[in-house]
Amino acid sequence: MAKMNENDFSTNNINLVGFGTEINGDINSTGDLRIDGTLIGNLNIKGKVVIGETGKIKGELVCKNSDISGVVEGKVTVEELLSLKSSARINGDISVGKLAIEPGCRFTGYCSMLGMDKEKKPFEPELK
Repeated sequence: MAKMNENDFSTNNINLVGFGTEINGDINSTGDLRIDGTLIGNLNIKGKVVIGETGKIKGELVCKNSDISGVVEGKVTVEELLSLKSSARINGDISVGKLAIEPGCRFTGYCSMLGMDKEKKPFEPELK
């Protein structure tokens, strides 16, 4: 039998919480995650999180990238790109690097952009 060590596991692992599945507790992963079921707990994912139209999270979400089509009740922190699809329902504050919102999405909360230069005023182009 082959011997495996930590370096054999890539960060490209894809995990799935299927429709009809409910998890109570926190999830930590170095891979990607898709949720079509329900999670009551916090997510700390090093990769991408996809929440399908039937997916629901009640808790905090922290990840690198995310596409949301379902429901999130809690704080969302996305290091790079957060894409909110038209069917998304977000009730909580968002902190993101970049944000894309499709028409029809419902978002209730505050949004802050990560990594903004505090000396530059928002919406003011940088002069060179």
